[in-house]
Amino acid sequence: MRRWTMMLAATFIALQVAAQSGFRPVSDLDRFKQEFARTAQQTQSIKSDFVQEKHLSLLADKITSKGKFWFKKENRVRMEYASPTYYLMIINGKNVRIKDSRTDRSISTGGNKLFEQISRITADCVQGNVLNNKDFTAKVQENDKQYLLQLTPVAKGMKDFFSSIELLVDKKDLGVAKIVMHEASGDRTEMNFTKKELNAAIPDEMFAVK
Repeated sequence: MRRWTMMLAATFIALQVAAQSGFRPVSDLDRFKQEFARTAQQTQSIKSDFVQEKHLSLLADKITSKGKFWFKKENRVRMEYASPTYYLMIINGKNVRIKDSRTDRSISTGGNKLFEQISRITADCVQGNVLNNKDFTAKVQENDKQYLLQLTPVAKGMKDFFSSIELLVDKKDLGVAKIVMHEASGDRTEMNFTKKELNAAIPDEMFAVK
């Protein structure tokens, strides 16, 4: 009896949380997957501004950063932070370039499985291929304006780094509007994308890693 009581209580709490957030199970999952995949195939590039908020478990205040974001098929990502300090990260396939005020270095993810997985999930999230990533199991919910994709890592390495990743997808264009990364440490990173331009002309030189 006690076990059933605890299960019912847990279910009730879960329903309360879902109701408060305004999200409900997606009405037609197969249709969403098809439309999401089709949009991903049609999206050759993305250009946008972003605001990143880092919530550290040991600090009360959040750390806010702003910058610009570029994506171009296949698996090319450029994130350029303008404030509070300059920081550049470029992912070009299995090659990564990291630059700040003191260093400028290029590395390959080929010898680092975790780095390779993180690079892949970054590209998959922004281009809409994340439901095909076997490193995660996915749950999809919706409200009147957005879809909520809740990703739970199953791959070794990713489970130690992330507890979950959430994507908010706008229904109007099926573009990713927000990414929330919950780290196993208790820290949380939120990235909001604004002023998005789809299929804008972006020169390949933007993704140079050497």
